[in-house]
Amino acid sequence: MSIPIPGEQVRGSKTGKPIMALLDLLGRTWALGVIWQLSKGSATFRDLQQRCEQISPSLLNTRLKELKALSLVESTSLGYQLTPTGVELFAIITPLGQWSEYWAQQINQEKVDDI
Repeated sequence: MSIPIPGEQVRGSKTGKPIMALLDLLGRTWALGVIWQLSKGSATFRDLQQRCEQISPSLLNTRLKELKALSLVESTSLGYQLTPTGVELFAIITPLGQWSEYWAQQINQEKVDDI
């Protein structure tokens, strides 16, 4: 699977609209998780692997290469960290996490009401 580049065909879009390229990237196994974990600060490969629930080294390596190629993650002397663009993306994603908590409560309440 190739890296989802805006303007090129991506999963769900032949024209590669930027939003579709982003959703393709974030929908990949552990892509969002890596971003989420790096929002907490820089991490070495091994530390990031631990934070990501023991993700396999090959999958983590693949995701880091993709995120680096797309200017969302960079390597530093401290390990990996979000770029300024990655930090901006995380700021946009954060409200989705908050909303998902509300949504989960709503769904769970509907299950209780159905009993």
